[in-house]
Amino acid sequence: MNDETNNQPSRMSGVAILPWTVSFVLLLVLAGTLAMVGFGFTADPQPAPEMATTEPPAHAEAQQPPETEHTSAAEHPSVEHPSAEHPPAEDEPTTHAPTPEPILSPVEETHSESAADAPVAPAPPAATETPTPEAAHTAPPVPPVTPTASAATEAPAVPEVAAVPPAPPAPQVAVVPRNSGRSLAPAPDPGLVESSPQGPLPKIGPDGREPWKVYARPFNGSDKRPRVAIILGGLGLSSAATEAAIQGLPSAVTLAYQPFADNIQQWIRLSRAAGHEVLLNLPMEPVDFPANDPGPRALFVTLSPEENQDRLRWALSRVSGYVGVMNHMGSRFTISRDAMHPILAELKARGLLFVDARSAARSVATVMASEMQVPRAINDRFLDNREVSRASVDARLAEVERIAKEAGVSIAIGQAFPVTIERIAEWARTLEDKGIALVPISAVVDRQSDR
Repeated sequence: MNDETNNQPSRMSGVAILPWTVSFVLLLVLAGTLAMVGFGFTADPQPAPEMATTEPPAHAEAQQPPETEHTSAAEHPSVEHPSAEHPPAEDEPTTHAPTPEPILSPVEETHSESAADAPVAPAPPAATETPTPEAAHTAPPVPPVTPTASAATEAPAVPEVAAVPPAPPAPQVAVVPRNSGRSLAPAPDPGLVESSPQGPLPKIGPDGREPWKVYARPFNGSDKRPRVAIILGGLGLSSAATEAAIQGLPSAVTLAYQPFADNIQQWIRLSRAAGHEVLLNLPMEPVDFPANDPGPRALFVTLSPEENQDRLRWALSRVSGYVGVMNHMGSRFTISRDAMHPILAELKARGLLFVDARSAARSVATVMASEMQVPRAINDRFLDNREVSRASVDARLAEVERIAKEAGVSIAIGQAFPVTIERIAEWARTLEDKGIALVPISAVVDRQSDR
């Protein structure tokens, strides 16, 4: 009796414990199931076979990291990568279908090292929020993201179109200046050229035509106004100064070139195209040589007449189209009758004129030229020999005006200083109102008295 009484509670205890045991086991199974479900949403997915073998389009290779993994739309919601250029259409099937651009889940976008290192633009905030497990199955596809300015700069460059080959360089011929006036006839005239060992030399034509008249700038001889001739000398050594003289001065101004200058024939051609009459500078010995050097192949009183004539022919052969020569320096040479005679004789035989720059007050060149019937002209004033300023150049030009009104003719010589060119151009605009004619040097030949 006691045994039955004692065993009854044991059987009742086993019956009472069984339901708790079953409930505990079910709880463990449920917890494990929930853990597995949660693990499925947080673990990195494995690439689908068809996605792993699909190569991205060629145009996306420049922005696609080579090791970025792909997922199918069935496993995770479709989130467009910010650097994708061609998002899938809204009605395009997303299950097990390869996409042209890599599609990363929000978790991959946050944790994938390769995606973090890729040089892409930052994603919009709405695309980087991690959805809940429930929203992952119900959220609609994210609309395409408009490429930002930074993404546009990362787009593959458009293939460059082959550049148009540059045009061949134009010949080195300056444009004829706007103040060209009347262009002179091309030079040389074939009938006025003589062949020589030094090169082509000017000569008087078989019909008696003289180069100083043929190459002269036309001028109306019936004009009775006082005449002023301006000569700008020493040109050809500086391209900038020479071009400034050609383009900046009135075409009636005469230009004189150094025979040893480079490209002298081109400069004279441009000068004549602009309407300028042209002279050659003839280097001659000064009284202070060698402190003052006239230049290569200059004429010296110590040389023989034949040597000086040979140097003269060399200078004359350098170019064609000039009307005559003007001495450059020569304060010693031009006071020697013996030295000047063969030079003036050569100029007369070739139909050229001579301008005495009057570098020496005792020059005999003008008187000898008149005696030998060589066409000649005489300088009255140097515009910038001792001082170069606006005031000094203007003062010399005023003196030239005065001489022209008194004697009917006046000549001035300047150099290619910027201020000289500027003042001559400004002064020339006033001559019409003053009743003075600006003329080329050929228009004042043999119109001055000897001195």
